[in-house]
Amino acid sequence: MSIKIAIDKSDQIDKVLRRFKKMCEKEGLIKEIKKKQYYEKPCQKKRREYLKRKRRHQKLMTMMKTGIPKKKKNNNTNSKMSSM
Repeated sequence: MSIKIAIDKSDQIDKVLRRFKKMCEKEGLIKEIKKKQYYEKPCQKKRREYLKRKRRHQKLMTMMKTGIPKKKKNNNTNSKMSSM
């Protein structure tokens, strides 16, 4: 995971730093560093992931109860195949 930025002599340091930060963000480097900043016990990690799944499931259930439609995947390839 290496990040390289081409720099010209005419480039301002602020713009170069901004590009570098954006590239780090896209690579997920900042999130990974923050996550690994402190040791997390395996049981704590499992609990955090469990709670994350639980919140996602509850959100999905409330969306289904209120009648908000889920995002549908575009299946144009299947419709073209069936018409042939």
